[in-house]
Amino acid sequence: MKPQFKKENFKHIYKVKVRFNEVDMLSILNNAVYFNFFEQARIHYIKDAGLLPGKGIFSDNRLYYMARNEINYMKPAFFDDELNIYTRISYIKKSSFGYEHIVEREKSGDLLAEGKGVLVHVDPVTKRSTKLSDEFYAKVLQFDPGVEIIKK
Repeated sequence: MKPQFKKENFKHIYKVKVRFNEVDMLSILNNAVYFNFFEQARIHYIKDAGLLPGKGIFSDNRLYYMARNEINYMKPAFFDDELNIYTRISYIKKSSFGYEHIVEREKSGDLLAEGKGVLVHVDPVTKRSTKLSDEFYAKVLQFDPGVEIIKK
């Protein structure tokens, strides 16, 4: 499978090491674990971009639901592999935004997987999508200026 994303478009890297409990009986990283890595990488991205509220996650009554999450596997990862999870917000719409991820074996630089997802900003009372704040746009663009803004 041909890579979809270009590593030079990513400025955020989250590093992980494959643990014993994450491999299956074939000695490869279980496919579902990649989504855990993506989630951790997204949390570190929002921390580094200054988007995490001062009192901690969820303290500002803002909710984000994962509406889509997908992955393409290229090569397997193995126990004790050190991996780089590259993460970026690729676009922001009125009430949603998209993430992209690249998983790379640090030692060899091999591309192991690519993923993407969509998060939706949700009103905590009505549970319906709601407009993202201007502060959100500003902080993301300051942290990662290449983000595409799609206001519909």
